[in-house]
Amino acid sequence: MAFFLETLIGGLMAGMLYALVALGFVLIFKASGVFNFAQGAMVLFAALAMARFAEWIPQWTGMDNMVVANIAAFLIAGVCMFAVAWFIERLVLRHLVNQEGATLLMATLGITYFLEGLGQTFFGSDIYKIDVGMPKDPVFLLESMFEGGVLVNKEDVIAAGIAAALVLLLSIFFQKTKTGRALRAVADDHQAAQSIGIPLNRIWVIVWCVAGVVALVAGMIWGSKLGVQFSLTTVALRALPVVILGGLTSVPGAIIGGLIIGVGEKLSEVYLGPFVGGGIEIWFAYVLALVFLLFRPQGLFGEKIIDRV
Repeated sequence: MAFFLETLIGGLMAGMLYALVALGFVLIFKASGVFNFAQGAMVLFAALAMARFAEWIPQWTGMDNMVVANIAAFLIAGVCMFAVAWFIERLVLRHLVNQEGATLLMATLGITYFLEGLGQTFFGSDIYKIDVGMPKDPVFLLESMFEGGVLVNKEDVIAAGIAAALVLLLSIFFQKTKTGRALRAVADDHQAAQSIGIPLNRIWVIVWCVAGVVALVAGMIWGSKLGVQFSLTTVALRALPVVILGGLTSVPGAIIGGLIIGVGEKLSEVYLGPFVGGGIEIWFAYVLALVFLLFRPQGLFGEKIIDRV
């Protein structure tokens, strides 16, 4: 039972991190109605910016306090993501208002390659380290209930807590604020939103800025766990089944989908892997997403689109 709980908790922790990346997809889709393939590149660019500025700031200032250096690096990286969002809206999205979804999709593919090249040019292509002081030592819980206790990684718990707090804030933002309601209106119909005075360009800048902050937090956490390298863009691919499962328009759906995928991957690898030779964790999420596409393509919490003629 203790081993099952360890696996279950590990899956929940991983699921919260998947949900954090999936949030970037949901945010952009809710505001523009397009699937943002540039989210992985945004995570990479944000992580590169934070890692490199955390390295450069002590060299420039002679500062020895790494906590202050990391905070300053996070803020500067946030400004960088705001600048990226502004340039994307100014140079790309502004000229594609009311275009077909396929056109916007291709634009995000172009943004992906641009950000990857820009990150390599400014920050280099080596493997960098992000150290924000999160403890990496495991801890044993519930020792009084189970012999030996349940082994839990402190870093995973803290990372999941950060992800959960950010998800909660975004849910409140979308449901309770005037800007959040405007974002949803823009996603439903660009032309109708413009006709009632909602400034489409400003809304897109806001949502890309929010998605940039989400990418920065995700990049910080994943960079702390895995190191900052260009393979970090593949984290976004692991989040695609989460979006399909939860629904493209649902913030809560990203959370539930992430938890289901995270737990499913861990449990299937541990309990089914020995019977099929292992490797289930790699493809489990995609098979589950395929099943949902066949039987419930809008996802668990997505809105079912009905065309009336």
